[in-house]
Amino acid sequence: MGKNNKKTALAASGEKLVCQNRKAFHDYSIGERFEAGLMLVGTEVKACREGNAHLNDAFVQVIGGEAYLEHAYIGEYRQGNQFNHDTNRTRKLLLHGREIEKLWIKIREKGFTVVPISLYFKNGRLKVEIALAKGKDREDKRETLKARTAKREMDKVTRSLKRR
Repeated sequence: MGKNNKKTALAASGEKLVCQNRKAFHDYSIGERFEAGLMLVGTEVKACREGNAHLNDAFVQVIGGEAYLEHAYIGEYRQGNQFNHDTNRTRKLLLHGREIEKLWIKIREKGFTVVPISLYFKNGRLKVEIALAKGKDREDKRETLKARTAKREMDKVTRSLKRR
């Protein structure tokens, strides 16, 4: 689904996209996805409402039966003054126990990691979509790029044929 289509689909379902991790789709082959809540402080929520966040270098870690989001950047809230939060702090993810156990089992396997895909508001609450992912080799990245280019060219040809 294209970028604009994703935003309109989210808007229709009462969701507002804050940010996406496009780098994850380039570096990893994405598997099973999960939706998780986040434990945040007030200024973090307000900064996200302004769109002041990104997930470029973020990842998920399971420690002691709990999942944590590491290196996710949520910028400072402009009017937060002394009550502002640390921008790169570790944030606890709110998941069911069986989901955390499933993630832990997969993480222990070789090559699997858990990466955040997107950050969005759903019914007024901030959610993060996380996915089990396996790292791509350089050759896999090239194959993905070739396939995307070929699909784009095929779509261009079919569009030009429909116009006639």
